[in-house]
This record gives sequence, C-alpha cells and structure tokens, in this order.
Amino acid sequence: MTENPRNKSRKLLSKNNLDDFDSLWSLKTEWFEAPNERRGGWSGVVKYELEDEQDRQVVFIKRQENHITRTWRHPFRGIPTFQKEYRNIQRLINKQIPTLEPIYFGLNKMRSILVTRSLEKYDSLESLDPNTLEPKQRRRLLKKLAKVISVLHTHHYQHNCLYPKHIFIKFSKKGRWKVRLIDLEKMKWTPLKRQAMVRDLQTLHRHSGPNWTLRDRVYFMQQYFNEPALSARSRRIWKIIARKMQKKAS
Repeated sequence: MTENPRNKSRKLLSKNNLDDFDSLWSLKTEWFEAPNERRGGWSGVVKYELEDEQDRQVVFIKRQENHITRTWRHPFRGIPTFQKEYRNIQRLINKQIPTLEPIYFGLNKMRSILVTRSLEKYDSLESLDPNTLEPKQRRRLLKKLAKVISVLHTHHYQHNCLYPKHIFIKFSKKGRWKVRLIDLEKMKWTPLKRQAMVRDLQTLHRHSGPNWTLRDRVYFMQQYFNEPALSARSRRIWKIIARKMQKKAS
C-alpha cells in the first residue's frame, strides 16, 4: 500500500528536526520571497529541501508575525493571514478541489507558520504561451480550468485573486492536465454564487493576456456552464464580465 504523500512529508520534517514551531521559526535560510511588511507586521516565504537517505521533498515555509486579516468573526483584532489561508486550503481539500498540500500549520500568539509541499513540475498559467500548445491540448486545458473553477463557485467560494499566476498547471504523462488553485488568503464563502462567478471570471479573463483568443474564452465559458452553446442567461453573464473588463481597462 502506497504511503500518503503528506505523511511522508511530515516524517521528513521530523527527520530534519523541523517538526515543531520553534525549530521552523528559527530556521536560517535565504528568503524565497522578500518579507512583506505592513502595519507593524511582516510575512515571508522560504523554499527548503527536506531529505534523508531514501527521500527528498521541496517545501515552502511561510512565516509571519503581526500580519493579520479581519474576518466577520474577528472584525477588530483579526487573525493571522496564514491561519485563514490554511483554513481555506482545508475547505478546498474537503470539497476535492485541487490546491496546495499542507504539511504543517502552527500558531504562537500572533506568529504563524504554514508549510506546504512544493508543486513540483507545475507551472503557473501566467507563464504559459497557449500558442505553444496543439489545438487539442489547448482545448483540454481550457476544459479542465473551467471545470475546476466551476466546482469552486458551485460551493459558493469566491477566490478573490483568481489571477493566472495563482493557477498552477501540469501536463501529465497520461496526456491529462492537472490544475491547482493557490494563494487562498482572500478566498471567502459567499451566499451569492453569481457574485463569486462574476468577480473571479472577470479577474481571470482580464489578466489572461492577448494570446488567449475570443474563441478560447467563449469555449471556456461553454465548458464552465456545461453548455454546447452559450444560453441566453450565460450570454448575459458573459456580457456583464466583458463590460466590467472594459471599465477596468478604461
């Protein structure tokens, strides 16, 4: 029986003496992303390789102090941003929506640490030039993207930062696309599915770049709504998204 990858990564944390809050907090290494400082707090990321005699695993260790976000349950003091991100990762995992794989999360007053497995062999959608894909590959990718995002919205989750750089993709050896949604710090549940849909799709379409054609975008919407041709209702939503994109651009 194959061991759960998350369990393997946790064992590697232990073997590298990084399985508790203090050891992860005091780890000395170069920043992968320079710390983001705001309102007296900071947040930073390091990339680190765990290894032993049999295995290796690259992880991202995210650490922050006094870096908070306010929620409806904590409107004044707020909670650490990574605490919210960890909760959102768990929510998507529970709904079988592909995202990051958390290995460790810890809180110590207003300090927090989140460790996730690196998405090996994945690239951001932003880095992809669709013109390098064969037509069949291109359509399969659009279909996969549409289905993942549609499921997200079916559960009333609004990503809030659905930029191409926050969607990671990989073409598998079996000829299938894999998609993962990342950067969930601002994701929220909303009772209004339409609000989530319009906000996220407007962001995605606006930032997707000129190499994705109008035909690509219409096909994406057809797959999102699971319609061979866009219905009158779907066309109305597409017009709302297009109108919002034009206003942002002007």
